[in-house]
Amino acid sequence: MSATSIAAIRARRVWDSRGRPTVEAEVELAGGAKGRAIAPAGASRGSREAVDLRDGGTRFGGHDVMAACEHVRSTMAQALRGRDALDQGAVDAAIVALDGTPNKAKLGGNATVAVSMAVAHAAAAAMRVPLWKYLAGSGEVSLPLPEVQIFGGGAHAGRRVDVQDFMVMPVGAWTFGDAIAIVAEVYRAAGELMQEAGLLAGVADEGGFWPAFRSNEEALTSLVRAIERAGLQPGADVAISLDLAASEFGASGRYTLSLDGRELDRDAWSAMLVDWIDRYPIVSVEDPFSEDDRVAWIRFGEAVGSRVQIIGDDYLTTSAAEVDRAAFDQACNAVLIKPNQAGTLTEAHAALDAARRHAFGTIVSARSGETEDVTIAHLAVGWNAGQLKVGSFARGERMAKWNEVLRIEEVLGANAPFAGVGALPIRRRGGVLGKPPGP
Repeated sequence: MSATSIAAIRARRVWDSRGRPTVEAEVELAGGAKGRAIAPAGASRGSREAVDLRDGGTRFGGHDVMAACEHVRSTMAQALRGRDALDQGAVDAAIVALDGTPNKAKLGGNATVAVSMAVAHAAAAAMRVPLWKYLAGSGEVSLPLPEVQIFGGGAHAGRRVDVQDFMVMPVGAWTFGDAIAIVAEVYRAAGELMQEAGLLAGVADEGGFWPAFRSNEEALTSLVRAIERAGLQPGADVAISLDLAASEFGASGRYTLSLDGRELDRDAWSAMLVDWIDRYPIVSVEDPFSEDDRVAWIRFGEAVGSRVQIIGDDYLTTSAAEVDRAAFDQACNAVLIKPNQAGTLTEAHAALDAARRHAFGTIVSARSGETEDVTIAHLAVGWNAGQLKVGSFARGERMAKWNEVLRIEEVLGANAPFAGVGALPIRRRGGVLGKPPGP
C-alpha cells in the first residue's frame, strides 16, 4: 500500500441541527493521514436526488441511520480498502458501482456523500494542504459571493409563509469580509424591525427569522426596509434573492399560496414573480416553478433570464445531464450544487463543470439540516464556484461555514480574489446592480 491508500473507514452516528441522526465517516490512509465528514440532510427535496437511508420504525421518529453507518463500516470499507485517496474520481466511481441504484437507495446517499467527502479530506491531509487548496490544484480560486437567508418560510418554518427563503446578496461588497459585515448589519436591522412590529415568532431551520407576515409580499417590503435601516442602498449595496421552492406548493401547473389565499395557474404565478422583479431589487430566484412544470420554466427563462439569476435546485438536483437539458431549453441560467443531492463529490463537480460549459452561475449550497462540518466552504473556494449559500447569519452550524471562508480569506492575503457581483450570470440593470470595483 502507498501512503495515500485507504487503510480503514469508520462511521458513527452524530446529530444534525434539527437534533436528528446523521452519518459521520472517517477515512484513514496507510500513511496515517485522516479525513472526516458529516452528511447534511434536506427538508424540501427533489424527486431525483440521492436519498438518505433511514432505519424507519419508531426510534427517533424513524430517522435513525444505523443501517447506513453499517454500510460504511462493512460494505464500503471493504470495497474501498487499498484504493488511492488521491484518485477521487475512481473512489467515487467505485461507490456508485457498489450502490448500483440511480439515487443511492441501497447504501444511502447519507453514507456515500459522507465517505466521498471524508476521502477528499484525507487526501488533503496527506498532501499537508487545506482542502480548498487541494481541490483547486493549479487552478484559480475565488472567495464566493454570499447568499444569506434573512426570513425563513416554507418547509423550513412551518409554512408560515409560502416562499421558502427571503435572502440578501451583498452585491456592493469588494471583499468577502466586507460582504459578511454588510449581511450582519441587514440581519440585525431585520430583527429590530420585526421586534418593533410584533412579527417575530422565532428562528427558522436555517437561522433566519421566523416571520408572522400577513402576505408573502410583506416579507419583500420588510426586507427592503431592513436594508435601508442598515444604512444601505437596495440594489446597489444589497440585492434580494428568493428561494421559492415551488415544488412544495405547486403541481400540474397550479400554485397555491396559502398565506395569500390564492390559487394561480402557471401564467398568473409567473406574472406575479415578474411583477416582483420589476418592483423590488431581486437579482436571483431559485426553483420558481415545480420541478415537473417544464413549460413554465422555459417561458420564465425567456421572459427574465437576462435580468435575474434563475437557479435550478429541485429542477436540476445537482445533475450534469439535467443542467445540459436546462441549458438547451434556456429554462435557467444557474445551478445549486449540493453534494448530498448527487451523492458523491465527483458527481457534484460534474454538474458544476456542465454549468460552466453553459456559462451558468454556480452556487455551492448547504442543506436545512446541517452540522459543524465546513466542507462546502472549501468546495466553494477550491472549485471557484463564485457563490455560496449556507442559510442565515445565525446558529453555529451556519456561522461555522461563513467563519471558515473568512479564515481562507486571511490565508489568501490582502489581494484575495472575491467573485462578488460578477458571479451572477446576468447583465447589470442600468448600473443599478452593485458598485464599481475598488474603494
